[in-house]
Amino acid sequence: MKKILMTGHLGLVGRHLSPLLSQLGYEVVGFDIADGTGDICNTGQLSQALNECCGVIHLAAVSRVVWAQNAPEKCWKTNALASEQLLKLAANSAHKPWVLVASSREVYGEPKTLPVTETMPLAPVNIYGRSKLFMEDAALSARNAGINTAIVRLANVYGCTLDHEDRVLPAFCKNAVLDLDLRVDGFEHLFDFTHVDDTVAGLVKAITLLSEGEKQLPPIHLLPGHGTTLKQAAQMAIKAANSSSTIVEAASRDYDVARFIGDPTRAKSLLGWHASVLPEQGIARLVDAYNKKLKLGAHS
Repeated sequence: MKKILMTGHLGLVGRHLSPLLSQLGYEVVGFDIADGTGDICNTGQLSQALNECCGVIHLAAVSRVVWAQNAPEKCWKTNALASEQLLKLAANSAHKPWVLVASSREVYGEPKTLPVTETMPLAPVNIYGRSKLFMEDAALSARNAGINTAIVRLANVYGCTLDHEDRVLPAFCKNAVLDLDLRVDGFEHLFDFTHVDDTVAGLVKAITLLSEGEKQLPPIHLLPGHGTTLKQAAQMAIKAANSSSTIVEAASRDYDVARFIGDPTRAKSLLGWHASVLPEQGIARLVDAYNKKLKLGAHS
């Protein structure tokens, strides 16, 4: 059985990706500080975990822009330096596993034109984006050390009630179900929301290519290429929940990117992948999941 190390396996993407890989015959070795299986910043633990692995899926990170802004040193140590160390350890290990790193739309900063292609300038505007760009550079450099790497850039992944409830779409959907106000930090902020089911389907396709020996994958977007404003997303949640919630606009944060739509063409051509869940459908699914979860909690 092919053994894959997955850092951050208890995060939103990891929880949904692990079962898919198990079904495909991979042995997934979880590595996550949340359950004590591993700390990405601990070189000894990383080195041991890499033993006999044919591949690495690197999801572990200080995973939110606001957390990174509040703890910039921790963000850099985790997202940048620990990622670089992971790639060096992989290059120096006996099995030389391939490494797939999960990056972010934040590496582009505030794009001048939309939609954004993977070849557009990388100019992050916050510490989170800069740390992800450092990781990308380390992943590309690691190819010179003899390992196969791939970079996927994700955008506003959502779709699960186990996600952080203060993230924008979980917050909208839960509050809509509860008939509470929906706080919107900038009505016209525009994002490319990606359902987690689509995200993991694309990752599986990239992992398959890596496992088959593909060595020169360029950075790839996994996103629908479909823009939705925060106000529209809030309205979708209220409609799906048949809610009496009110939308309240608040000031946007000065370190947030305000507009992003990515071009998914490369994913379609290289992976044969496209997103199948657009925001209206995905938000309705999430509202339904919160409905069921909250009703279950009320009767337990």
